[in-house]
Amino acid sequence: MYLGSGDWQANWENLGRSQTVDHLSLQGMARLLASSSKDNDIRIWDVVLNQTLRVLSGHSASVSCIRWGGEGLIYSASQDRTLKMWRVDKGILCRTFEGHGHWVNTIALNTDYVMRTGAFEAKDCLIDGTALPVTNPQQLKNLALDRYKKFTRNEPEMLVSGSDDFTLFLWSPSTSKKPLARMTGHQQLINQVLFSPDGRIIASASFDHSIKIWCGKTGKFLHTFRGHVQSVFQISWSSDSRLLVSGSADSTLKLWDISARKLIVDLPGHADAVYAVDWSPRGDRVVSGGKDKLEKLSKVQQHVIHTDYYGCSKTVLILPLSMSLNVRLVQMLADSIQCSTRKFRTHC
Repeated sequence: MYLGSGDWQANWENLGRSQTVDHLSLQGMARLLASSSKDNDIRIWDVVLNQTLRVLSGHSASVSCIRWGGEGLIYSASQDRTLKMWRVDKGILCRTFEGHGHWVNTIALNTDYVMRTGAFEAKDCLIDGTALPVTNPQQLKNLALDRYKKFTRNEPEMLVSGSDDFTLFLWSPSTSKKPLARMTGHQQLINQVLFSPDGRIIASASFDHSIKIWCGKTGKFLHTFRGHVQSVFQISWSSDSRLLVSGSADSTLKLWDISARKLIVDLPGHADAVYAVDWSPRGDRVVSGGKDKLEKLSKVQQHVIHTDYYGCSKTVLILPLSMSLNVRLVQMLADSIQCSTRKFRTHC
């Protein structure tokens, strides 16, 4: 397992590993990293000290997805059909959520975007309108906390889960073990769920070739986007919550207008299945990757697309774009960017 940073110096440490790492999730300022593997555990790493802080055990099958909350909590989804909420500082299990009839593949929080961007404003990557970015760690932390509090308005975080049982559940995990809504309509398993950056809408991608949108507060069904002719693997929101991009097994990327409820444009396509897609928090770039071993970086300006192509030696499965100035987990543009890399001894 490797961690890359933005100091642009190559530095490799080989510590070995014995289990496949299935999922990774960075906490806010990127000091803590959560990883899951087929050993059913979640490991919390200090990426500065390069050591394991805690091991969270409780799932009885592989952990498929992890999300950091904004209150020192971690949420996990598993093939054991449950979701769990953990308090990281004490290493304890707070709650287990049941209801799905099959594997839980994906979860998302309504605070994901504000947690991802932290102190940085998407419109210009500046902070509070100042001429230069603030770099003091404590000041960044305070600004990030302020943005989080303004977003939540002292209301509990909302969680949505998607499963192999074709359903989604909407939860208020800090207030109840029971779901707020059971969301049905998909005809095959759910690959991904995402809240819009403003938290108002949930989008879900499915093997049934469709993308559905739902109310982020109530779980009420809003619309189905159709156009893909094979499974939809991943989706990503624009920073203003107006647009959604989707990647599919049919080799295409599609850009959707949420308010108009229509397809805007097909982004330049891949030669094979598109497994990974992400939208930069600034809102001007979409990156995609897939089975054709290509990474494509598309600049989106007023729906005009310009695309650059980058070759990889293997299938591209995940491509998160970071807004942080100091941390880049993705080896996007791997042939032209050298990242400082640390390798962690992982799950046994």
